[in-house]
Amino acid sequence: MLVRDEVLRLREFHSEDGRVETRLSWKGPTEITPEGYKSRKELEYGMRCPDGEGGPALLDALGFEEIQRIERYIEYYRMGSADVRLEWYPRMDVLVEVEGDPAGIEAALGAMGLPREAYSAEPLPIFAARFAERTGIPPALCLGALGEESPSWEAR
Repeated sequence: MLVRDEVLRLREFHSEDGRVETRLSWKGPTEITPEGYKSRKELEYGMRCPDGEGGPALLDALGFEEIQRIERYIEYYRMGSADVRLEWYPRMDVLVEVEGDPAGIEAALGAMGLPREAYSAEPLPIFAARFAERTGIPPALCLGALGEESPSWEAR
């Protein structure tokens, strides 16, 4: 699927009361519009999984293998017609992701005081590489890469 720039993603959302919500998504090839917005088709489905099984069992049964794990703490906000997420990774800068139609994105950026030139449609690996280049510290996108170090969201 990587050759075709497609992603099959399994997300598990863990609530503070111990519940787990599972969503399976297909993300189509990425396009960048002439105005600089990232665009890709997505299909997403909520899943109910038997106790102890979870979504990974379904993907294993279908012959899929995990190739990347990303763990992060996310806060969700709605600003007008845009969705805004603040994303803390185990070791990396905080990422602000804004999704919506172009007018909604621009309005949300303005409300947050983010200069338009600071906003980009770059993929996560490039964001992570810029962190490493700027700090000299390797980014960590999953908790296993931290060793004994605490994740960044514990310092917030």
